[in-house]
Amino acid sequence: MNSLADNAWITGGNNGFGRELRRIFAILALVLIGLSPIAPLSESAQAAQRFVVIGTGGVTGVYFPAGGALCRVINNQRKDHGIRCSVEATAGSVYNVGAVMNGDLDLAIVQSDVQYQAYRGDGPFKGKAHKDLRALFSLHEEAFTVVARAGSGIADLRDLEGKRVNIGNPGSGQRSVMETVMAGLGWTSASFAQASELTSRNQAQALCDGQVDAIVFMVGHPNASIREALFTCDSYLVPVDGPEVAAILASDRNFAAVTIDVSLYGRAGDPVKTFGGLATVVTSASTSEDDVYAMVRAVFTDLAGVKVQHDALSRLRPEFMVADGLSAPLHQGAEKYYREVGLVRN
Repeated sequence: MNSLADNAWITGGNNGFGRELRRIFAILALVLIGLSPIAPLSESAQAAQRFVVIGTGGVTGVYFPAGGALCRVINNQRKDHGIRCSVEATAGSVYNVGAVMNGDLDLAIVQSDVQYQAYRGDGPFKGKAHKDLRALFSLHEEAFTVVARAGSGIADLRDLEGKRVNIGNPGSGQRSVMETVMAGLGWTSASFAQASELTSRNQAQALCDGQVDAIVFMVGHPNASIREALFTCDSYLVPVDGPEVAAILASDRNFAAVTIDVSLYGRAGDPVKTFGGLATVVTSASTSEDDVYAMVRAVFTDLAGVKVQHDALSRLRPEFMVADGLSAPLHQGAEKYYREVGLVRN
């Protein structure tokens, strides 16, 4: 199987560099890892080509390879539509919405609950509804995941109180969900012996180094950081259930009860109970209808090419991707394609 970098230009950083600077960084990244950029188009095609950047999350999460999978199939059809797609590592879902709305990103992957909050002006977007946010499709299921270090005395969600817990970096989806959990339990950051704000990239190492007792994720499985924690040090997945979680599920339609299959990490045992939502792809209403149509068409006509890039994407089904987890209106370019193929009807 080809590397994602063979067909997806990969960039990093959370700031608003211009499109041309992103292009230069993408070329340098490919050269540094010993790969050649995609073969150049003809002069006429070069004049017509457009550059599109998908915002993802930390490089150890699922969003980054998921974005790479999307870019891969989009770039495979570049001769038809002239769009060159690259992925950018970011701080996470909340950051991604702001970056899409201010034009620093063209598309982004965000949690379904964050999409809902952003469009309505709730949660971290209180008082600032993003009514120009548009949905394209949903991706994989995401589970709120707690990993604890052996000897921490953490057997369930309530045991996090008084412990050293990484609650996630500001701007991330996991932080947003953790704040929902904390509110449901009547907690604040002062409820923990230490409330760290490490990124997902750094928290597994912090757990294994003994800097924290537990870490939280909102992520699809399997996940590289969780695998790192489970195999590097003596740690385990913590069940997340009980009356407080039931209350969250009853009050927020973006979440549902889910389980984590521990066999994905080479372990035996019953699935771990928790709750979760979906990863979704969003853009702005101002994004070109033709470009969105072309990118969505590329993804859905080569969905098999997306699914093989990561285990978390392997269960994607078109009928669910266009319906589940989407609270912002569909972008007109996406809706046009879905109507053509019968996935959306009047």
